[in-house]
Amino acid sequence: MSDAREEILARVRAALADVSPAVEVPAPPRVTPVADLVGLFRERVEDYRATVSRCSSEDLPALVATTLSGLSVVVPGGLGLEVPGSVTDDGLAAVELDAIDAVVTAARVAIAETGTIVLDHAADQGRRAISLVPDLHVCIVREDQIVTDVPDAIALLDPTRPLTWISGPSATSDIELTRVEGVHGPRTLHVIVVA
Repeated sequence: MSDAREEILARVRAALADVSPAVEVPAPPRVTPVADLVGLFRERVEDYRATVSRCSSEDLPALVATTLSGLSVVVPGGLGLEVPGSVTDDGLAAVELDAIDAVVTAARVAIAETGTIVLDHAADQGRRAISLVPDLHVCIVREDQIVTDVPDAIALLDPTRPLTWISGPSATSDIELTRVEGVHGPRTLHVIVVA
């Protein structure tokens, strides 16, 4: 160890000598079960200025078509839903993705307590770029994918897969604390919850 480093550490130890030992912090309590997970999820997602729709699996194709009317759309190869006029992503270049208005993906899990959607980029979700470049992200979440809180979601996720956590449209308040949407991803998020 260098003399300079040892000197710095000695000063830190001396400065902390009169600080009382750390207080043991209890683990946070688990969230109590929620009677209406879908309702809580919807409320939290809408708090982020996203749109939430609910439908049956039979009504899903029509709702997606209505939502995307007149827009250019990219879908992942494994989506398993026919989206009229869409382009299937086969490794589109960034400039090609930038020219597309919307993307439709599925989700891996959704968290009611935080209104967060997690993608693990399986075949029905596609690669990360398609969920981040187009201006509108239509994300399909099945009701049985909604869990109560983050620990419940983490238990379902594979840590070796790339994960994208989405809590509303992309937004930042870095510049003069003014909210700006669409800086680091889609400006608009439309979540369709399927019964």
